Amino acid sequence: MDLEFSGEVWFWKGPAPWYFVTVPEDECGELEATSAFVSYGWGMIPVAAQIGETEWTTSLFPKDGQYIVPVKAWVRKAEGLDVGDTVRVRLAVDS
Repeated sequence: MDLEFSGEVWFWKGPAPWYFVTVPEDECGELEATSAFVSYGWGMIPVAAQIGETEWTTSLFPKDGQYIVPVKAWVRKAEGLDVGDTVRVRLAVDS
C-alpha cells in the first residue's frame, strides 16, 4: 500500500519531544484496515517514508483516530524543515 499526501510539520513537547506530520483523515481508514496485517503492537504500522529526496524507515503511530509520521532530526536537517512547514510525504506500508 502506497500513500502520498501533504501535511504540516508539528512538534510534540511530551516527555520525549518529537516532530510529526499527521496523515489526512481520508487515508487513515485504509491504514487502519491494513494495520491488522502489519502492526507489531499498539497499532504501529511499519513504513518506508520519503520527504523531498530523503528516505527513511519508521512506524506510524495511531493518535486520535488518525496516524502520525515521526520525522527524525536528520530528516528535518537534510530537508531544512521546521515546525509549520508543509511537506509532501510518501509512504509505503512495509508488509
